[in-house]
Amino acid sequence: MSRVVTLAHYYTQPEIQQMADKVGDSLELSLFARDAQADIIVFAGVRFMAETAKILNPQATVVLPDRGSTCSLVTQTDVAALQRWREQHADHVHVSYINSSAEHKALSDWIVTSRNVDDIIAHLYAEGKKVIFSPDRNMGAYLNFQHGYDMPLWSAVCEVHDKFNQQALDEAFAAVPGARYLIAHPESPLPVLQLADYVGSTSGMLNWVRNYAYEPDAVIFVATEDGILYNMRLARPDLRIEQAPIYAGCQCNQCPYMKMNTIEAVKRAQQGQGEVIDYLSPAQMDAARLPIERMLAFSERYYR
Repeated sequence: MSRVVTLAHYYTQPEIQQMADKVGDSLELSLFARDAQADIIVFAGVRFMAETAKILNPQATVVLPDRGSTCSLVTQTDVAALQRWREQHADHVHVSYINSSAEHKALSDWIVTSRNVDDIIAHLYAEGKKVIFSPDRNMGAYLNFQHGYDMPLWSAVCEVHDKFNQQALDEAFAAVPGARYLIAHPESPLPVLQLADYVGSTSGMLNWVRNYAYEPDAVIFVATEDGILYNMRLARPDLRIEQAPIYAGCQCNQCPYMKMNTIEAVKRAQQGQGEVIDYLSPAQMDAARLPIERMLAFSERYYR
């Protein structure tokens, strides 16, 4: 009988997370997928995550519940143009965010997640390297601002995080009579990140909420996809946690691709039906695996 392992990202619906063997952020799920003793890996997330699982565990059959679940950072990146851009900066190390296609990863020297991007790029600069960063323009702009880097940046954005804006946040803050905090994902625009009390990955934000010990009646605004609010409220039901607004006070920001992971689609995928990640050639997987393994080796060493 086939052993099926189901992985779910924090941005999926609570019902999907409850069906999973492992729930986590991109780094956690990559490590779990690599080491999973599974015949079938069902990845309730988006396509680049399922591709990463296949690259790291090529013997497993990896199934994406809905073939349409992509990512704007992927769709906004033309790989041929990316290759030309990289060639224009041949003396730079190409660091790519994990939210990228397998073809994109194969053109990279390092892959990073939102949890380890600061440490890996700091490590490269400490070695005297020059860095170009793709595909997320907002994340790269924040790193350049925060650390004084001068990294050339690719110009793609997460369509969910890019909707958060300073004006809506200013209005939301003004409506709170007491204490308020903002925690934000680094895919958000720089003016939003400059307002934040904490900037970090989905796991980092979740841990910030778990460890919160400030004013008990404060409002905590969260600038990321709304799926993580389920985990935050489960961890700290005593806190008032709200998604940051995007316009006119609207707290309605969801990733349409993550929400394609319906209960029915995941159940079908657990039966082997869905989008099987079988289109990557061995050469593509080998080329993409190298920068991912650099990241994983660094992370296992650094975060031990």
